[in-house]
Amino acid sequence: MKNLIKVERARKNLTQAELAEKVKVARQTIIAIEAGKFVPSTILAFKIAGVLGCKPDELFELEEDDWL
Repeated sequence: MKNLIKVERARKNLTQAELAEKVKVARQTIIAIEAGKFVPSTILAFKIAGVLGCKPDELFELEEDDWL
């Protein structure tokens, strides 16, 4: 799953640590999500989108392999 968290986070001038604090996860979780190594829960995806002022489907995109 691809995501635009890093891009949207930069637009909001938020660090990984600040975003993590706002959604109540460890900074390492944000790092892993941005790197595509971890897929967030639906609840976390909605929290991140809310903080970044986006809809979850604007922030996350399924890749072709995700449909297999």
